[in-house]
Amino acid sequence: MFGYYLELALRSLKRNRVITALMVLAIGLGIGASMTMITVLHVMSGDPLPGLSSQLYVPMLNVWSSSGHGGNTPDGFTWPDVQNLLRAHRADAQAAMAEGVAAVHPTQPGVGVFFAVGQFTTAEFFSMFDVPFRAGHGWTAQQDQARARVVVLNSRLDHKLFGNRTGIGQTVQLGDAAFRVIGVLDDWNLQPDFYRQKGNHLYGQRDQLFLPLQTALALHMPMNGHFSCWGDGAESRTSNQCTWVQFWVRLDNPVKALAYGHFLDNYWQQQKAHGRFQNAGHPPHLYGLMSWLAHEHIIPDTLAMQMWLAIGFLIVCMLSVVALLLAKFLRRSGEISVRRAMGAKRRDIFMQFGIESALIGTAGGLLGLMLAQLGLWSIRQRPEGYAQLAQMDVMMLVGTVVLAIVASVLAGLLPAWRACQVPPALQLKTL
Repeated sequence: MFGYYLELALRSLKRNRVITALMVLAIGLGIGASMTMITVLHVMSGDPLPGLSSQLYVPMLNVWSSSGHGGNTPDGFTWPDVQNLLRAHRADAQAAMAEGVAAVHPTQPGVGVFFAVGQFTTAEFFSMFDVPFRAGHGWTAQQDQARARVVVLNSRLDHKLFGNRTGIGQTVQLGDAAFRVIGVLDDWNLQPDFYRQKGNHLYGQRDQLFLPLQTALALHMPMNGHFSCWGDGAESRTSNQCTWVQFWVRLDNPVKALAYGHFLDNYWQQQKAHGRFQNAGHPPHLYGLMSWLAHEHIIPDTLAMQMWLAIGFLIVCMLSVVALLLAKFLRRSGEISVRRAMGAKRRDIFMQFGIESALIGTAGGLLGLMLAQLGLWSIRQRPEGYAQLAQMDVMMLVGTVVLAIVASVLAGLLPAWRACQVPPALQLKTL
């Protein structure tokens, strides 16, 4: 029976090629526009560390002692506060970090000096974020304190400097200092790089190297990111009146997270008792990874607006398809009446028109898939860091076609139901 309905639907679509093409085009345009934006938001709003994100937290400590910041909480810590939190070590793992730049001096002849971006961080960074190593390992807390000149490279920089052989044990000249390579990362590309300060290339850029934070600070290596100071003190990275360091912790269960929140409150109160944070109105807050991404509005608001506009365009397109299907089905009132007079039931007519709508949706979905791929390609040509993420995975590929079929079937429900209500006797009299 399905084959019979399918044959009738194909004949009908061939008889009205112009209307069929218009409906397929309308569905394709609507699906293409909406799935382009849905795909971009899908890849940007995913969990960057599945299985571990629920254990990662970023403390926020309002350390500003000036009322000139509008009551906002800074997105970084002062160096003395980070040192205090590191020494207290109330978390299962913790790390301080700041983005920096190093001038790399290759030893290969003919290769000039170039700059590499990376993280200046503390020893537990790698274990806390479950960073995979291809060779070697990270440094220790003792090397942190000793300001050891060691470096961990990502796989691309390692290959650029040492070719197919690993650089473990080799020396790399970074700026005016020589560093020993102790680790090489495997492929590790978080999207977004949530541990960076907002605005520091959260999408599309990989850290090329990792250095001990105290070593980089002692060597006065250049650092990126927000550097905010207040009061009359000198603008120094070791001052308790300048925020610039990022700080993350891993807490293995909610009980530990609650305890760490109490620890932050106590620390804040103790500092206030010593004369700090006098105008800091907001108490400390502990954000989980996903809530932190939402708090920082990591996904640009314009993308969400564009997605809703695209969905609105899809709705308009589907309303147009409803109108075209309604006109198409009602023009076949005579055919419907003859079939009803010959014994066809309403559900048979409804099934036939439903299959016809599904065929139109399938064709529209395939067209929409091609248009969505074209739209994603155009996004990848944009300079924004997230642009390179605009790739459609298998789930989104299947979702595109399914959405087109479901939307077209839903659009065909009203026209099909209306066609089933045609009184056979009255229509037969006019034939």
